[in-house]
Amino acid sequence: MDTLSYKTISANKATVTKEWVVVDATDQVLGRLGAKVAKLLRGKYKPNFTPHVDCGDNVIIINADKVKLTGNKWTDRVYLKFSGYPGGQKQFSPADLMARPNGADKLLRHVVKGMLPKNRLGAKLLSNMYVYAGSEHKHEAQSPKSIDINLLK
Repeated sequence: MDTLSYKTISANKATVTKEWVVVDATDQVLGRLGAKVAKLLRGKYKPNFTPHVDCGDNVIIINADKVKLTGNKWTDRVYLKFSGYPGGQKQFSPADLMARPNGADKLLRHVVKGMLPKNRLGAKLLSNMYVYAGSEHKHEAQSPKSIDINLLK
């Protein structure tokens, strides 16, 4: 019996194949979209997934301003921010965040960041996500492939 066939292959920076994918966020529920994008960024859909290596894809999210939240979450959900000073805790809702400049980008980054590891790898993975409010993006040179996020588990 060949014992070499049983060895586990561990991916590293040189052997990983990163792709560019485009995800359309039109009428997608925010949390479900965020969970699937986090798995794409992490590389969990790939057979050579390695937990300590950036083996995920570069994800471009278009139409981020058309994302949905169910129920009254646009106004009732509360996000907190703390400046570090006494009395420096501020709270805001997703509707407040979307009303700001680049609000769709900030909202999606906030959601996906909570679903990634809380370490240097998670920060690196979050930098592989590009969010655009409209349907145009500036990454045509990378020839990204468009995927249907609803087909992913």
